[in-house]
Amino acid sequence: MVDVHAHVLLPALAQYAAESAPADFAAAQALDARRQGPESLAASGAMIKQRWPQLVDLSRRLADMDAAGVDVQLVSPSPSHYYYFAEPELATDIARRANTAVQELVAAAPDRLEGLGLVPLQHPDLMVAALEHAVLECGLLGVELGSYAPGAGSHSGAGPNAGTVELSDPRLEPFWARAEELGAIVFLHPFGCSLDERLDRFYLSNTVAQPAENAVALSHLIFAGVLDRYPGLKLIAAHGGGYLPTTLGRSDRAWKVRPEARGCAAPPSSYLRKIWFDSLIHSPSELRMLADAAGTDRVLLGSDYPFDMGTEDPVGEVRAAGLTGEDEHLILAGNAAALGIRAGLAAEHTPAS
Repeated sequence: MVDVHAHVLLPALAQYAAESAPADFAAAQALDARRQGPESLAASGAMIKQRWPQLVDLSRRLADMDAAGVDVQLVSPSPSHYYYFAEPELATDIARRANTAVQELVAAAPDRLEGLGLVPLQHPDLMVAALEHAVLECGLLGVELGSYAPGAGSHSGAGPNAGTVELSDPRLEPFWARAEELGAIVFLHPFGCSLDERLDRFYLSNTVAQPAENAVALSHLIFAGVLDRYPGLKLIAAHGGGYLPTTLGRSDRAWKVRPEARGCAAPPSSYLRKIWFDSLIHSPSELRMLADAAGTDRVLLGSDYPFDMGTEDPVGEVRAAGLTGEDEHLILAGNAAALGIRAGLAAEHTPAS
């Protein structure tokens, strides 16, 4: 079994970012606090404290993998390490340090772990170099990135959208081209939401923000024609792609009747079969709908280990969907192997009858 959605916390990287840009780091922390609201902020702090060993201790990670029946994890940095406020030199250094840290973690358990690095989305001209460092120098399978990079003005009062980098930004074209050329995985994982304080109660900052940000980011990629230009791109969307995969009828209608929505060559729903999605949906019926919309060959096992909005039983949640044995095998291991994620013991498993 191969889990493609698992995280590691890098305390040394957090300390480095905080010491290198203290004002910007503090502003980013304050923004996150406003977005979550006091109740969620307190609950999240307690959750991180409780799960700290799982986030930083390799032996605990491996034991939890064994308990969950997971042979291999594709580990990515906690999205809290994006630090999209960083200026170019610091951003490059942060990405390199993150890539190296994940490389070292993978090297400590090479039969059980594969890794993803980071790229500075806020500086599109630096992304290719960071991708090459992650893949060619550190031996990682690809990189993780957020749904957008806030503009510099988001912390300075210049307006919430000043300088925002969306995934449809033309400046990202060299990155997408190089990722396709390298066969690198790009793992889309949102962190934060531009709706800000509108979601600061009831943990809407996660339950609504994450699926909404996935839907917005994927829509940018689809409607801008990115997936037309780079059909070999290995793009994995966290959280089952959020709200998008099963609600594309309205997008298809816009593509049909609105000229400004015709940046892609085919109806938006057709692009679901050019994207991969993790299984972390927390609903058997919704997982069946995702598998029907995108195809079972486009869904991968995901746990969001070890956060509380993940699952301690990712395999069980897939099996609860009631798919065929062959389809279960594809999601639990087969699709990961097809993407080039080393399947370990899972490669030897045969589909259930």
